[in-house]
Amino acid sequence: MATFTFVHVVISLVAIVSGFVVLFGFLTNREWEYGTELFLSTTILTSVTGYGFPATHVTPGHVVGAISLVVLAVAIYAKYVRHAQGAWRSAYLVNSVVALYLNFFVLIVQLFQKVPTLKALAPTQSEPPFAVTQLAALIVFVVLGTAAVYRFQTSPTVRTIEA
Repeated sequence: MATFTFVHVVISLVAIVSGFVVLFGFLTNREWEYGTELFLSTTILTSVTGYGFPATHVTPGHVVGAISLVVLAVAIYAKYVRHAQGAWRSAYLVNSVVALYLNFFVLIVQLFQKVPTLKALAPTQSEPPFAVTQLAALIVFVVLGTAAVYRFQTSPTVRTIEA
């Protein structure tokens, strides 16, 4: 189980880092095709491998994973089937940012569960430090996501970075 956990964490961190690269691309009107593929595939793997942990009941992680997989399905459909044309461009952008946010949301949960200093601040994750951190993350993602949709949507051309 330790190896599985390690692999899951590495995949999750790669998904988050590559997601921020993709988001930066949205904000600067550049799309790194391989980065997008890396982000989408590792985010799918993060959600899928999350179901590999022992559980006796449905957990909040299972629910977030299911939501993430639905969001990712829409993003992939919008990007690769509908070629992010017209309204599908916004669908791709919004769902990509939501998928990244969900990964980041879970990262915050895990940090508050595993890092002793954070756990001491919010042992049940119902305390103000946890709520404020999650609210701040949500606000940042809403602002960045809105800016990304506006910037990427209104640009006449998007530069694709191949390598």
